[in-house]
Amino acid sequence: MIVFDLECRAGGHRFEGWFASSEDFASQQTRGLVTCPTCGAPEVEKALSAPRLTRKSNQLPAVSAKPRAEPAQPVASGPLPPEAVAMLKAVAAVQTEMLKSSTWVGENFAEDARAMHYGEKDHAMIHGRASPAEVQGLIEEGVPVAPVIVPVVPPGEVN
Repeated sequence: MIVFDLECRAGGHRFEGWFASSEDFASQQTRGLVTCPTCGAPEVEKALSAPRLTRKSNQLPAVSAKPRAEPAQPVASGPLPPEAVAMLKAVAAVQTEMLKSSTWVGENFAEDARAMHYGEKDHAMIHGRASPAEVQGLIEEGVPVAPVIVPVVPPGEVN
């Protein structure tokens, strides 16, 4: 099988075609069997492409015993700057204090928050779980919600 890069003359769409031989492509093209899969135009020709030349296994370059240099590390890897660490600790401390005066409502968070917003329940500080769709619904209804910044292990799930 031969893979040709083909191009539609009508729309400039590029795609691949697999043929038994170059003659097979020419025969199918002459009979109008090769069409653009995007627009259906029959004006299709071979596109310019670089040939893929592979070496035989006995022609591969020898593997160097010299170790390669380590790739550059991404900017975000490695230890955080001291200022960032201090900020995260401060956020975690404030969140911990807030959660002490808040009640875990688990999966009922959206339902309880909505009930408090509409006066069906007494207002209280709560935290729990909500799906992105539930959170979006609360926001659209004007229910005040805020994410818990530092991940929290729910009661009963602590090892």
